[in-house]
Amino acid sequence: MRVRRFSLLLFAGWLLLAGGPAAQAQLQWQDNSLTWLYGGGFEVQPEWQHTGTFEHVSGWHWGDVFAFVDYTRFQGEADFFSGRRTWYGEISPRLSLGKLSGREWSAGPVRDVLVAATLEAGEGDVETWLLGPAVDLDVPGFDFVQLNVYRRWPNGGRDGDTWQFTPVWSLTVPLAGSQFVFDGFIDWVINSDRSFRRNLHINPQFKYDLGQRFGWRAKRLMVGLEYSYWSNRFGIADTPAFNTDQQALSLLLKSHL
Repeated sequence: MRVRRFSLLLFAGWLLLAGGPAAQAQLQWQDNSLTWLYGGGFEVQPEWQHTGTFEHVSGWHWGDVFAFVDYTRFQGEADFFSGRRTWYGEISPRLSLGKLSGREWSAGPVRDVLVAATLEAGEGDVETWLLGPAVDLDVPGFDFVQLNVYRRWPNGGRDGDTWQFTPVWSLTVPLAGSQFVFDGFIDWVINSDRSFRRNLHINPQFKYDLGQRFGWRAKRLMVGLEYSYWSNRFGIADTPAFNTDQQALSLLLKSHL
């Protein structure tokens, strides 16, 4: 419990410091957004869920940062704020070797080489640190493509040390007087032990910029769907008695602040 509280305080403190004068001198760009999701097909947890998500992404003179916090309420509870609910968050800073050295670390499709880290924290004894190499790729048509490779160290021996491969992408195309965005991530935990099984989480979002279609600024109001395929969800083995292979679909509303 103390470690989870420390992680939450660390995340909140970083958000406050990011707005300070010293941080602003190093900040190159940032984007913040709020997302609401409602869908079904979830496993391990109740099938139907509402989720509110705050996301932050920023570029710095030393690299970049992505962070988010999910607040989830399970369907059937009487009140969003007092019913059965949970939270989960991640903060993922990456150090750019190109920015830190002042030289290009590019070759072929590789645009930059980085050192990536992630802290996962949430309810239910969730606490994992991740560290490893990453590359940014220059893929025609895509806004960005990242490949991150992590070694995972869970807190307190919750599960064995494992490796994780995480591609991240975003693609924007014009559509019906506005734009369509296809983005998402894949988390592939590629080895396992008896308590934590290998698992594959594919999580794309399909979004249309409805606000821009009616004259609002870009990404002010986006609508769409999120799909979540997750084999052996949470590293729990799928069995005939307990299904942990998930295929969930959610309605999505998103606003960039």
